[in-house]
Amino acid sequence: MRKRLIVAWVLLMIFSNGTEAQKAPQRPALRRIVIDAGHGGSDQGAKGELSTEANIALNISLKLEQMLREQMPEVDIIMTRREDVYPSLYERCDIANRAKADLFISIHLNSAPRTKHKEVSHYETKTFYKGKGKKKKKYTKEVPVYRYWSSPSPAMGTETYIWSAAKNESKKREMMENEDAFVDSSINQIIREFDSRSPENAAFVALKAKQFFERSQYLAFTIEDEFKKIGRVSREARQRNEKGIWVLEGTSMPSVLVETGFISNPEEEKYLYSDAGQRETSQVIINALKRYKNSLENRTIGTANGVARK
Repeated sequence: MRKRLIVAWVLLMIFSNGTEAQKAPQRPALRRIVIDAGHGGSDQGAKGELSTEANIALNISLKLEQMLREQMPEVDIIMTRREDVYPSLYERCDIANRAKADLFISIHLNSAPRTKHKEVSHYETKTFYKGKGKKKKKYTKEVPVYRYWSSPSPAMGTETYIWSAAKNESKKREMMENEDAFVDSSINQIIREFDSRSPENAAFVALKAKQFFERSQYLAFTIEDEFKKIGRVSREARQRNEKGIWVLEGTSMPSVLVETGFISNPEEEKYLYSDAGQRETSQVIINALKRYKNSLENRTIGTANGVARK
């Protein structure tokens, strides 16, 4: 009983906005970020006219790393890949969990099927028959002949994903398997006194998962807000309910996946393929991270009370 009361007190201190909790020594709000360049190696992802999703995502990620080191030197940066190789989805999650990262950002490009078109190119006279036997009659009719072609989809814009609320059990399951990735050493021993499947531990993980969801949601909206500021079309922050995103569910920390644009749209591909476009995209994400870090330090997001709005 005494142990349960201690854990209840610890949970209140972790998720409270109270004065005493704020006075307690806190580790830096954002110490370590994992940047994941999507696809790579045998999996090149979507293909454009100039490049592939894997190649552009890697170039954006490398620039993001460089610029983050310059603008936020207090934050450690870990990359899931630096070259054209393919770490499995489980390996990417494992890298982040072993690093005990505070945030996981996966960089991708979107794609849409080509738009199909058809139009009448000309008419031909064709012979048809009607009736049977002696009543069979021949007649002619002008019929259209169609021309078919396709063009790149006009779909464009950015969107930032968080894991679906429907997949929250998957997130909590992975967090229970990787508690060391997010449990502070100061409370680790107290939590460890309970079995990993105990109600107390489950309550702790559920609260942390809720906090991580709120922080991920806040960052996703902030990233899209920063894209709007530079004039990019934003398709908003999203959850993908029909199919989960494993790198978001399998990481024991706040996590987002940024679709930086449509490689299937020649205009957006040209922009994202360029050095200027990659740097501007990286700066957008950094601006959002600065806002995110400031909000964490001021305790306006990721609390048990919900997400503070801008």
